[in-house]
Amino acid sequence: MTEQATPRRLAHPGPDEILLEGVLHALSDPVRLAIVRRLAAAPDALACSAFDLPVTKSTTTHHFRVLRESGVVRQTYRGTAKLNALRADELERLFPGLLDRVLHAAAAEEARRG
Repeated sequence: MTEQATPRRLAHPGPDEILLEGVLHALSDPVRLAIVRRLAAAPDALACSAFDLPVTKSTTTHHFRVLRESGVVRQTYRGTAKLNALRADELERLFPGLLDRVLHAAAAEEARRG
């Protein structure tokens, strides 16, 4: 069941609403994949402002929305900051090994490209 949005709470899909094609679409964009890689390496949730992305602020907002709506990240407010956390455990239960394989492949591609 989708969590309903309120002014200080964003809507997120429930685990039964997360679809493989939505997750794959979210991970297919290089900017979104970079966000996911950074979140996967972080010990805690990160604010949107912690990301230095090569796109405009409005495009950054779009990328985070795609990640949230696909179920890849969970966004919560802390004061005025919007924190982002990878929904790794939920994704692992739904699609075993997918996130790890994508992250591994992304790291291998980065190493190959130098």
